[in-house]
Amino acid sequence: MQDVTIYIINGILLLGACLLCVSFFPIQRLVGQLPEGALRKRWNDLRALILFFIMGYVCFTFLYWMEYDNAFNLVVPAVFFLGAVLILFVGTLALQTAIEIKQMAALQYENVTDHLIGIHNRRYLDRRTEEEISRARRYDMQLSMLLLDIDHFKIVNDNYGHQIGDRVLMSLGQLLFREVRDTDIVARYGGEEIAVLAPHTSVSSAIELAERLRRSVEKSIMVPANEYEKRQAISITVSIGVAGLDKEVVDHQSLIHRADNALYGAKQQGRNRVVDFDSVKESS
Repeated sequence: MQDVTIYIINGILLLGACLLCVSFFPIQRLVGQLPEGALRKRWNDLRALILFFIMGYVCFTFLYWMEYDNAFNLVVPAVFFLGAVLILFVGTLALQTAIEIKQMAALQYENVTDHLIGIHNRRYLDRRTEEEISRARRYDMQLSMLLLDIDHFKIVNDNYGHQIGDRVLMSLGQLLFREVRDTDIVARYGGEEIAVLAPHTSVSSAIELAERLRRSVEKSIMVPANEYEKRQAISITVSIGVAGLDKEVVDHQSLIHRADNALYGAKQQGRNRVVDFDSVKESS
């Protein structure tokens, strides 16, 4: 009976040590997916604790190998074994959770991002505009929207092809994203039209922002020259309509509609300019 007990105890210890070694793999994969920072450091600390636990296993096995005399000696090896099972379970579960969260984040990003330009899409714009309108009314804050359209974009597509046109759109989206504040929302409204939703921003400040963006686009090269393709550098201009939140704006659609009317006014007045909705309303 004693020999059987000894073999059982030693078997439990060896199996637990194997489980601890196996638990390194999911934790190693998990740490590899984490960015540098406090969270990654904590998981590295857990790896160090597992190593310490394995050393305890080794020391215990070395000191008491073949030294067990009754079934009561199963308690300590059993505790070691259950600890190894727990660590393996936690490491595997954490890795699976991290993978699924990463997949969910990727799906969420795809649902709110325009794949061509790399900025937010119309669905995200509609949702955020409705949210910002509610927040602005609740806390009596200002809110403005800019709607940009590339002037004569059809000529770019006709002369250089849609691939170059897509590169122009990507360059414009990146430029706008760099120029606006972190709190501003840049989204593709449709076609070559891009919206900028500016919370805590009055119409006068939005006009200044729109003018700054217009000048920045005008002096920038969207697609560099290519000697091999015998193509000159491509620059563009944009027309921008500006609208602000007031009591007559009932929902996100009416705010976008006002910005769209202002944009139409900018085109009618010769393009490459900024026009606000109030000036269009007064002239009509």
